[in-house]
This record gives sequence, structure tokens and C-alpha cells, in this order.
Amino acid sequence: MAQSGTLHDAFLNELRDIYDGEKQLTKALPKMAKAATSAVLRDAFQSHLEETRGHVERVEQVLEGLGEKVRGKHCDGIEGIIDEASSTMGEDFDEATMDASLIAAGQRAEHYEIAAYGTLVAWARAMGHTEQAELLQETLDEEKAADEKLTSLAEGGINQDAADIAHPELKQQGATRKTQRGRSTSRSTASARR
Repeated sequence: MAQSGTLHDAFLNELRDIYDGEKQLTKALPKMAKAATSAVLRDAFQSHLEETRGHVERVEQVLEGLGEKVRGKHCDGIEGIIDEASSTMGEDFDEATMDASLIAAGQRAEHYEIAAYGTLVAWARAMGHTEQAELLQETLDEEKAADEKLTSLAEGGINQDAADIAHPELKQQGATRKTQRGRSTSRSTASARR
């Protein structure tokens, strides 16, 4: 009877999967940066590209530290996310909508990686692979920071710019409400002074 695979075998499979995923992302991120119209978003993608190259090296260190051959196992998950991003880049969206869509695609990749690295860290710790867990935790922290950066860019105006283009009538209503709120605040301040 053949021996069943162990958690260590699953750990190696996951490492090889994310290794391939990171390598795929090193090819996709420059395309996403090029498609971005916001300079800040473009810079975020380019900056994360450098981090992603470091992630590839870290996974190599983890595999080598375990005495394993450095090789990948095709990552279907990241491939699917990249395919969706490529499809989005082929759409005829206005600039703000393209940027909002690129952020969404980037966050899909980040969330996939956060899930993968979170699992790898937990498994490494459970099996006593302390050094490997620390290396993987560094990458997990960087993936979370990249996700937060994309959220900040989206909430910092890119999503609103896209929404304003999609529904200009709501932008006008929002501006009117702000003006009215400003007037009522001024009146209440004036009343308080009397």
C-alpha cells in the first residue's frame, strides 16, 4: 500500500504553486502598470513588481532551506486572475474606470496571495519550520501592505472619479448637498454667536 502524502508534501505543493504564481505576476504587473492612467497607481504596480521579485527569491530561499529543489508547479489560480485582468485591459473603459478595474484585479491577486501565504506561515509554524515561517511572514506582511495601498488609492479618489463619470447627475447632487450643508453650518454658527 502506497504511503499517503503528509502536510509536508502539501506544504511543498503550496510553495511551488505560489512560486509559479509570483513568477507569473512578475510578467503581468508591468502590463498593469502600463495600462494604468493614474501615475500613483502606475507607481504602486511598479513598486509591487520589485517586491514580487523579492517574493520569488524568498520562496526559493524557503525551498532551499528545506533541502528541496527549486521548481514551480503551475498556479491555475493566479493564471485565472491574470487572464481576467488581461480581459479588463482590453475593455474600452474611460481612464478612471480602467484604473478602478485595475485596482480590483490587483486586489484579487493580493487576496489570493494573502490566503496562500497565510496558510504557508501557519503550516510552517505547525511543523517547526521557524526560519521558513519568518521568511513567509515577511512576504505575507508585504502582500497585506500592497492590498492596503490599493484600497487607499481606490478610496482616495479613483473609485469616486469613475463613479462621477458613470453618474454625473449624482456628482451634481452631491455637490449641491455639500453646499447646502455648508450654508446650514454657517447659519448655525452665526446663530450660536448671537
